[in-house]
Amino acid sequence: MALIVIEGLDGSGKATQASRLLLFAQEHGHAKKITFPDYDSPSSALIKMYLAGDFGSDAEAVNAYAASAFYAVDRFASFQMKWKADYLNGATIIADRYVTSNMVYQLCKLPHEAWDSYMDWLQDFEYEKLGLPRPDRVLYLDVPPEISQALLLKRYAGDPGKKDIHERDLAFLLQCRACALYAAQKLGWTVINCAAHGKLRTETDIQTEIRSELEDLL
Repeated sequence: MALIVIEGLDGSGKATQASRLLLFAQEHGHAKKITFPDYDSPSSALIKMYLAGDFGSDAEAVNAYAASAFYAVDRFASFQMKWKADYLNGATIIADRYVTSNMVYQLCKLPHEAWDSYMDWLQDFEYEKLGLPRPDRVLYLDVPPEISQALLLKRYAGDPGKKDIHERDLAFLLQCRACALYAAQKLGWTVINCAAHGKLRTETDIQTEIRSELEDLL
């Protein structure tokens, strides 16, 4: 039984790396991939409204605690309905985003002196109050936002209008990266540097490093 989280900013390659890791993990036993937010579930309704700008045109319009609750409830529903049984039966669960994403995207809405207390609150809320399992390993895929933004634009066929309120705000994403690296240092996440010399490393190169970091769990 293991819960492995692949974390990172939008456009960092999380989905690709999590899918490749799943295929590798399935060669060694029962494994399942989960993705957050769970847009196929009604539990993501408030997240969709938030990211679409229904509560305000920028991320700051919804405070860190309210936005965190939106995502936490979606995770609770997913756990209860889609992967709790597999997890308890010993499966390896590979998560494309998790509780850690709240830290990445919500910390920067708070003054720096409140970051530690927010992370304590979040972990108590999701892991203790909601009963979500704690991850055995968190791997943060670090990609400079200027590179990830170019990848996102390619994903959306050159149409920046398809970006959500997080994706379109480069200054916000730069702050999120700083928050992610702070949380990684504070909570012991493994940071995978996905870019070198201003360019993204190959998918295979990154995947090889990810598997090396997870040898004890897979």
